[in-house]
Amino acid sequence: MKVGDIVEVEIERVVPGGAGLAHADGKTIFVSLTAPGDHLRARVESIKGKVAFASIVEIVAAGAERVEPLCPYFGRCGGCDFQQLSYEAQLQAKIEIIRDCLRRIARLEAPAEIPITPSPEIWRYRSRARWQHDADRQHLGYYELASHRVCDVVECPVVVPEVQESLSHLRARMREGLLPAAAEEFQAVAGDGGGVSLRPTIGPHPPGEQFRDIGGERYHFDAECFFQINHALLEPLVREALKDAGGESALDLYCGVGLFTLPLARRFANVTGVEGNASACHHARRNLDHAGLANARIISARVGEWFTRRPSAPVDFVLLDPPRAGAEAATIDSIIAAHPRRIAYVSCDPATLARDLKQLIAAGFRFDSLAAFDLFPQTHHVETVVRLSC
Repeated sequence: MKVGDIVEVEIERVVPGGAGLAHADGKTIFVSLTAPGDHLRARVESIKGKVAFASIVEIVAAGAERVEPLCPYFGRCGGCDFQQLSYEAQLQAKIEIIRDCLRRIARLEAPAEIPITPSPEIWRYRSRARWQHDADRQHLGYYELASHRVCDVVECPVVVPEVQESLSHLRARMREGLLPAAAEEFQAVAGDGGGVSLRPTIGPHPPGEQFRDIGGERYHFDAECFFQINHALLEPLVREALKDAGGESALDLYCGVGLFTLPLARRFANVTGVEGNASACHHARRNLDHAGLANARIISARVGEWFTRRPSAPVDFVLLDPPRAGAEAATIDSIIAAHPRRIAYVSCDPATLARDLKQLIAAGFRFDSLAAFDLFPQTHHVETVVRLSC
């Protein structure tokens, strides 16, 4: 087998990263945008040792879970890689991805049943988007699959209507030559306030910020700071992460605008949130003030750097919700040194979650529970909450 060869394979299952797994000529082959049971002719794009990466040339026979992708940009746009799967198959694939990462990376057997909460909406659910702008080609959209070329997108079926309106507004101004060539990226986020927060602001000024009411709390945010994209699942996500947590002290690491900080402050006497994004810190403090919660403070610092110089003090509960890259090694080391009674790890990447869990469990923490939430329909990404205790 060599690069450029056409091989005939059958997809066995979907693996972490979202590709389909097959075997041929003594090699393990990963084929993107496939479904279990697909019988394919695929072109070998690259080879690394006994592993080959391939793309679909022809679907000889479709697997039972394959459906027709809704989006006309599917396969070219790098955004959604699960549109070829029925929604039931998407959920099952995500459960198996979690199970695979725990077993292969953390050397941990997952529970026999991994509960996953489906998204109430599998289209038009995404309240945030980031678009790339290619001024030379007059393209506005997302990066193409495995490239930095901009896929020119007229309509995106996973964003909420308000965000789609912003995309249409920007595209109209692009056609009129009114988008600055220097603006290479736009971010838009919608909330309960109507319209969107857009950065950079173009034309008639949209609202500078948004808010969302979640579980009785009000959260203000804007396009410059992180807030989860699937708002319909945030209340059960928070409920799962906190469960019966309560006590004297809690840390909320990578706290963003305070999604978990506010409910933690109603359960603990003292709460510290740590966040590296200055805009998120501003909103987190405002959200605490609005809620009348004076027993929580927000530290504006990189989590790993702050934790290593934190004065030694007991802590009852640590919640961490790091970015997709997972927690820094210094953060995990510091959590272990703090020896909290309980930990809630909220993750959007099963592989980095498993990497960090391996270290925490080796240090003596006990794996108590795991729950998944489908915050990202039509993609291989999945949100998980793992709770540990010592």
